[in-house]
Amino acid sequence: MTNTTSSFPRIAFIGGGNMASAIIGGLIRQGLPASQIEVVEPYEPSREALRQRLGIDAQPAPTAALARAGLVVWAVKPQSFREAAAPAAPHVGGAPQLSVMAGIRAGDIAAATGSARVVRCMPNTPALVGQGMTGLFAAPAVTPDDRALAERVIATTGDFLWVEREELLDAVTALSGSGPAYVFFFLEAMQQAGTELGLTPEQARRLAVGTFLGGSALAKDSPEPLATLRERVTSKGGTTYAGLTVMREKGMGEAFVAAMKAAALRAKELGDEFGR
Repeated sequence: MTNTTSSFPRIAFIGGGNMASAIIGGLIRQGLPASQIEVVEPYEPSREALRQRLGIDAQPAPTAALARAGLVVWAVKPQSFREAAAPAAPHVGGAPQLSVMAGIRAGDIAAATGSARVVRCMPNTPALVGQGMTGLFAAPAVTPDDRALAERVIATTGDFLWVEREELLDAVTALSGSGPAYVFFFLEAMQQAGTELGLTPEQARRLAVGTFLGGSALAKDSPEPLATLRERVTSKGGTTYAGLTVMREKGMGEAFVAAMKAAALRAKELGDEFGR
């Protein structure tokens, strides 16, 4: 491990659900002691889960202890942001803010917290197993050190990339933020097809998941266009050609594009509805 305890300041999390837990788990694996992490989580079962799994003694409400943090991570639902920010704001304005909330814009976070040093990011649930894919955007007031700190934190959960325009985070949300659900949806269909063709559910699931893992690894390591990789599996008149022909006839490609556009629109609506 390249990161050490000295790589990170004290970090406060507003919200202690799944995504916060994924980041906290990554930080602890990188050597940050649980005692250097503050968490505010009003839901008692979530506090107990943090205590049992990660050794974190979360608080039900913000306290002055938040002022010790060198980074504040916002990990509440967009609908809960205003309610969570009001009592925390007197204690967090001196630190950079890292938001994992969908939709809530940097300017609204700055107005609610008193800190214009806002990095927005959109992680996804594979962060829970260290295989996340996160898009990040830095507001103009973010310093190079703030940016580097955000990278070190997010790198504990997997890979990341920066976008230069904030509105592109809505696209990131649609593609990779919501994307694991699309993958699971497709895996469910593959498992169902496998069982209807005579495999056991366990066999069908293993084949489906292994195929996604292998295909993704090949796509990641290959410099070739995705279309070329697809064509190499597809012989005209063969089995893959027959399957893809049905998918095209049923408009699956167009449906996936439309689904992601709908998700991006909803991300924008969340910012409009719950940010201001």
